[in-house]
Amino acid sequence: MKKKFALLIFCGFLISNLQAQNFGGGIILGLSTSQVGGDDLGGFNKAGLLAGVFANKSITPLLSFQMEMTYIQKGSNNPKMNDYEHKNVGRPDISLSYIEVPLLLQYKQSEVLEIEGGLQFANLITGYYNDTYGEISTTTIDPFIDYDIGLLIGMDYTFSGNLSLNTRISNSILPIGEEDYNHPTTYNSTRKGKYNSVLSFAIHYNF
Repeated sequence: MKKKFALLIFCGFLISNLQAQNFGGGIILGLSTSQVGGDDLGGFNKAGLLAGVFANKSITPLLSFQMEMTYIQKGSNNPKMNDYEHKNVGRPDISLSYIEVPLLLQYKQSEVLEIEGGLQFANLITGYYNDTYGEISTTTIDPFIDYDIGLLIGMDYTFSGNLSLNTRISNSILPIGEEDYNHPTTYNSTRKGKYNSVLSFAIHYNF
């Protein structure tokens, strides 16, 4: 409940900044495709929803800062879970959802194209493994940690008035599962463990 209240405060702060400090801003709606590095299921096979709001401020004529707050679905998908002739038969996939706050620097490459990069901080809403029968109880598998920190790069192309197409790729800096920390066979200083990798496509509507 405290987390939800904090998120509502953040939304109010974002909206008030748009009005009081002459920030730019708008709405985000798109699609995420993701995988979890380290779960032995390769490929961006997990599709999910991406939606939120953003606020931005020019620093120089070519450089701007943007802050966002988005809901995003991540995880992995095992399309061969029931294929008894495939090596991934029976291997569970992962469903994750986060409230995410990306902080970005954007460079204006041209009148219609911006290059961007930055950090993202995320709070886990739901996280669980799935098998053929649905969600697997977390009493048998260690849960996921409550946060995710990642790096991202992307580009934003304005194609019509207030509308732009944004494409990004992001990757976790730290492992996303408790088991990655607790089990030395899955996590140590050589970056073993599980990490979110996300390729996203979104439409940005600028107010």
